[in-house]
Amino acid sequence: MSRLRLLLLAATLAPGLALASAEREWRFRVLLDAAEVGTHTFRVTERGGERSVESNARFKVKLLFIDAYTYAHEARERWQGDCLAELDARTDDNGERVTVRGARRGAQFEVAGSAPLPGCVMSFAYWNPAMLKQPRLLNVQTGELTEVRIEPLGEETLSVRGAPLNAQRYAVHAPKFRIDLWYAADASWVQLESRTGSGRLLRYEIQ
Repeated sequence: MSRLRLLLLAATLAPGLALASAEREWRFRVLLDAAEVGTHTFRVTERGGERSVESNARFKVKLLFIDAYTYAHEARERWQGDCLAELDARTDDNGERVTVRGARRGAQFEVAGSAPLPGCVMSFAYWNPAMLKQPRLLNVQTGELTEVRIEPLGEETLSVRGAPLNAQRYAVHAPKFRIDLWYAADASWVQLESRTGSGRLLRYEIQ
């Protein structure tokens, strides 16, 4: 299950907005193989060029009717353009609790307990297509800056909210995991998939 823990950082952020002042909410159904194991909800508010993001995830994996693994994640973030300005994330990973706090200060982004990072840093912000051009991304669950390689995989047809949708697929390759993402024609993020260490399929489906 440790590989699953690494993958659950996947969607700690929500799709971005183009309006001057607006609030939107996204709800993802989370499946492990064919079984629904939880939800991940995102709320994004944009005002005056800044985005505030609230993320809430809850997962519960059962084995023979017993809770074998539980995961809870809450994050609040503030963005200025494509740069993360402030972060406060709390994770309960099957009883192991971790808090990550960070803020942009001048030419650096400072994460509590870690070495300073470049001032304009992006997290695994799947909502923002600019993420697909980054060589390194911040894991908001651990506070670590992760080397990544983005691979475009072409167009596919998905079933989204019960209707067919053409979407571009990308693979995000990191040292310990791979995450596949799908984007609609308007660049909105609509699906995520990844494999656990045991080969099980983790999927986010937008509702």
